[in-house]
Amino acid sequence: MNKENTKRILGYKCVGCGEEYPFEPFIYQCPKCKSNLDVQYNYELIKEIWSVDDLKQFPYQSLWRYHPLLPVENPPENLSMRSGGTPLISFPNLLTDIGKINLYIKDDTRNPSGSLKDRATEVGIRHADELGKNTIVAASTGNAAASLAALAAYYEKKAVILAPASAPPAKLTQILQYGAILYMVDGTYDDAFDLSILVAEANGWYSRSTGINPVLAEGKKTVGLEIAEQLNWQVPNKIFVPTGDGCIIAGIYKAFLDLVRLGWISKLPQLIAVQAEGSPAIVNALNSGKPMVPVQSKTIADSISVDLPRDGEKAIQAVQKTKGFGITVSDDEILVAQHRLARNTGVFTEPAAAAAFAGFLKAMKRGTIHAGDSIVILASGTGLKDVPAAQEKIEIPKAQPKTLEGFLTFYNKNKQK
Repeated sequence: MNKENTKRILGYKCVGCGEEYPFEPFIYQCPKCKSNLDVQYNYELIKEIWSVDDLKQFPYQSLWRYHPLLPVENPPENLSMRSGGTPLISFPNLLTDIGKINLYIKDDTRNPSGSLKDRATEVGIRHADELGKNTIVAASTGNAAASLAALAAYYEKKAVILAPASAPPAKLTQILQYGAILYMVDGTYDDAFDLSILVAEANGWYSRSTGINPVLAEGKKTVGLEIAEQLNWQVPNKIFVPTGDGCIIAGIYKAFLDLVRLGWISKLPQLIAVQAEGSPAIVNALNSGKPMVPVQSKTIADSISVDLPRDGEKAIQAVQKTKGFGITVSDDEILVAQHRLARNTGVFTEPAAAAAFAGFLKAMKRGTIHAGDSIVILASGTGLKDVPAAQEKIEIPKAQPKTLEGFLTFYNKNKQK
């Protein structure tokens, strides 16, 4: 690594015991307490070499515009895949039961494989390349796996995927179309995760598991950096984040913390962890004030279905340090929110992403959203990844007579829906 990068990246700090480690050699977790690590930066140096004006000059709308805050030596030479750079869709002065609010949908369904996971994968593949690793392994219910398979194909890496039997067929189809090796695990996501770590260690492969790999969380944080830039550095009041392992919400916290330390913003947004009622380990810990304990997860929102959140410590800290809160939503609330979000905004999300909108709707009913608030809903994955789930709240019409009279009868009956 060149001298500038060596100085820019200070190393790692354990989120459990606080022990600090150098950036090289690379380690996944704290050797002392086995907690996850957080990448540490030299913000004073970054202030000297990078500014908002420099950012404006970057020609690509991709996550690599934030390279000074990413733990790799250089961006890839070819940036045409464009991971990141997704739109922040504005619904200004949206009239609700509580008054007008400023609502934004961060639409990460527009990433190459259809989910936010491409951000972590992009940075992880670059890091693996710098370590001389050609094979990358991941455990996933689908999105991270599809992301790895897609970007590995683009960057000519080998992808090995371990997926639980419950993964949606559409996501498995994606994985196989991209040419990855897919190993179906007769067990849960947590079983697949544990096995993937053993597989990576046994073969010397790079682990694309955000639950333990600190570099990948840095890729996920770019969604927070984009939100801040797209709002012209005006910090929103609240960001609703679909939460499973906890990596995304931890990454968003890191993004805004980076910007505070650089002096580009002066405060943090409240981060709201939204979990399914059938997978509530992080919210349970937040609400009880007790250490996180595993649950037996069961939810239609497969991407956030986790027994033991692997980045739970970081996620809990992210919510607490931003004075946010956790909220759970039922599968029925998720499916209703999925349809309502698509119908009212044009953004079609998978159930896990719709959970964030469901959490927002529930928070409004509880009185924790106020008129004039600026709210961001994170849409983390496209609904095309799990079409059967989306079909639970809709009815595909039957064939009708091929006559004008038949059409008008049908149209008049259905035009108010």
